[in-house]
Amino acid sequence: MSQQGFYVVVFDSTHHAISAEKQLKKEKIAFNVIPTPREITASCGLSIKFNAEVLGTVQKVVEQENIAVKGVYIIEKLHDRKRVTQVS
Repeated sequence: MSQQGFYVVVFDSTHHAISAEKQLKKEKIAFNVIPTPREITASCGLSIKFNAEVLGTVQKVVEQENIAVKGVYIIEKLHDRKRVTQVS
């Protein structure tokens, strides 16, 4: 993962996150399952963290499998703060 930032897909439910995890493993895409960052939502949930090199592939897999997402975000580290920007 980049030292400067990473991408996160936030899902509508834990079920959707698990479905995406299974599909991304099949495609041999590098990712991590993480708790959804509190900067994005206060509710409990799982998200998938990945780097920029696989952004297009992750989006394609999620779309092809009809997995509901709340959004895709980039989280950048700026000094001692994080900047969260929704990209889709």
